[in-house]
Amino acid sequence: MYQLAIDLDAVTAIDMHVHIEVDDHGHASLPDALVQAASKYFRTDGPRPAIDAVAQYYRERRMAAVVFTVDARTQLNHDPLSSVDIARAASRHADVLIPFGSVDPRTGEAAFELAARLIEDEGVRGFKFHPTVQGFDPSHEEYGPLWSLLENARVPALFHTGQTGIGAGLPGGYGLRLGLSNPILLDPIAADFPNLQIIMAHPSVPWQDEALSVATHKHNTWIDLSGWSPKYFPAELVRYANSILKRRVLFGSDYPMLTPDRWLRDVEGTDLKPDVLPGIVKDNAARLLGLRPSTPEGTR
Repeated sequence: MYQLAIDLDAVTAIDMHVHIEVDDHGHASLPDALVQAASKYFRTDGPRPAIDAVAQYYRERRMAAVVFTVDARTQLNHDPLSSVDIARAASRHADVLIPFGSVDPRTGEAAFELAARLIEDEGVRGFKFHPTVQGFDPSHEEYGPLWSLLENARVPALFHTGQTGIGAGLPGGYGLRLGLSNPILLDPIAADFPNLQIIMAHPSVPWQDEALSVATHKHNTWIDLSGWSPKYFPAELVRYANSILKRRVLFGSDYPMLTPDRWLRDVEGTDLKPDVLPGIVKDNAARLLGLRPSTPEGTR
């Protein structure tokens, strides 16, 4: 079972958004057509490292990384990577890796049972969801028991929001619906489960204003800045990150599609204030993940 062993003083950053895209046997998290389309969209055909290589990559950079896959077996008709295997591999690298689980909400009771096992038996520290790729509306009441489970277990839920490169350019976008990742669909969850910490991943283009509205109104919500080079961040996102949301904005890269090296290099050319960057890069995530005591801001 995974036991958190991050030495906060020894790491310079916590990357909240790292994908494990292949397992040790070469099985990919997505069908081949989607892998190729995503590579074209992100203009990268770089390697998809397995988890041991990911751990070494972050260890060399003195960073910690939240790692996960996306279980979209129903929508994609494709066997997902095993969140159990990811959690157990993270246990071998507990000095740098923090495992999040993933379950397919469309599998109903099976998703609930798997989530419970991942928490109780494997020690995962959160869960990743991608409403567009998984093909579900997170605001529907049928998923309430799953959100209640995560709230009671005090583990955060990380949701993809905004545009996605997965399926881009394929006929009909491979049948994937962008609107399912509008962050306003997370507002009912934040309202009904006020102790569930919800992370809205990525600049939520074209719904950035919705994400900022949810985050300012519901203080159990966070924004991670993954998936985009900081030089392309919307101006309003930067303005909020510099002010009223500075304690609930998180560094994330979207590795391997975007590297933490590039993110940290490009952020130096933005208007993000030097005094808020330590919180964004490490301290906010440390509070969210329980590595540092919570504060009245409404974290954990």
